[in-house]
Amino acid sequence: MEVESELKTLITVGLFTYVSLSYCYHIAAKIPKGLPRLLALLPVMVLLFIFPFKLHSIYLCHPLVLCLSCHTNFNLLSLAFDRGPLSPPKAADLDVFILTACSPFKIKQPHHSKVPLDLILEAASKGSLWIVFTLVSYSYKECFHRLVWLLIFGFQVWLAVDVLLTMVVIPAQVILRVELEPHFNSPLLASSLQDFWGRRWNLRVSETLRLVVYDPIKSVSIRLIGARWSSLPPVFVTFVVSGLIHELLYYSILRKNPTWEITLFFVLHGIFVDMEIILKKKLKLRLHRAITGPLAMANLTVTSVCLVLAPLLRNRVDERIIYEFNLFLGFFSGLFPWRSLNFQKL
Repeated sequence: MEVESELKTLITVGLFTYVSLSYCYHIAAKIPKGLPRLLALLPVMVLLFIFPFKLHSIYLCHPLVLCLSCHTNFNLLSLAFDRGPLSPPKAADLDVFILTACSPFKIKQPHHSKVPLDLILEAASKGSLWIVFTLVSYSYKECFHRLVWLLIFGFQVWLAVDVLLTMVVIPAQVILRVELEPHFNSPLLASSLQDFWGRRWNLRVSETLRLVVYDPIKSVSIRLIGARWSSLPPVFVTFVVSGLIHELLYYSILRKNPTWEITLFFVLHGIFVDMEIILKKKLKLRLHRAITGPLAMANLTVTSVCLVLAPLLRNRVDERIIYEFNLFLGFFSGLFPWRSLNFQKL
């Protein structure tokens, strides 16, 4: 992987995204909703799905696949039928429209008018913590049992996601003067799996999937099986779709044929959440959150270690993270940090 080539590709993808979403912003207001608007937006959706895969770096490709191939395309699909955060067409300024289309955040109103110094300090402190923790932990990787290293790597991934999402907020608030809603809602305090997935984890993704997948299937489910159990099929299908999306994200990192482990993770949790709903409605089973909360966290930890993190470590993604970090740092500063890590080129 050549850093200079990756950065040139990143600029190309960025320019194409701006131009193509500007087209969507103007054309959507001129074409009636439904199939005509969908056909007008479809070429952009296809290209936005493909273009991020021209990048190969974990630090660049993975976030762009998440934002453009997934978030933006789901938002444009909703816009085609006058639904979702981009509707009605041209309701916001062009820059806000593009931010809303690409960002995994929801814009708050009213607009924010202050430079978020506390947010900048938070991003800097979290970023520094991730760098130090990742480099130090990798230096002593051989000292850890495999299971312990899986947990450490999981924390690294979670912290990296948190840092990335915090950094995304800064330019939005500084340049566009908009305030973005939090992406998470204290997920460690979840009282059940249903609470974790529906109200605390990845709120924007949950909202998007609810709009595009859950609600349409539930409207059909109500007519077929009645209102009482109508949530069971859409919950399961939503988890399956989420699993397929994550399979795409894993492909953006690994560039190998899928093993379907990450899909199995979401299928299992779709079953678990449906079981929770059945137990609550049928048996009126209501345990205290002091019991259900730890059980939910234990379930998530075990299934995540076995099905989410294991495929990444099996393909040496932890080593690629450090390797690419050194490449980018060496490109920008001409110096490698601390010591040479002597990895083979991956």
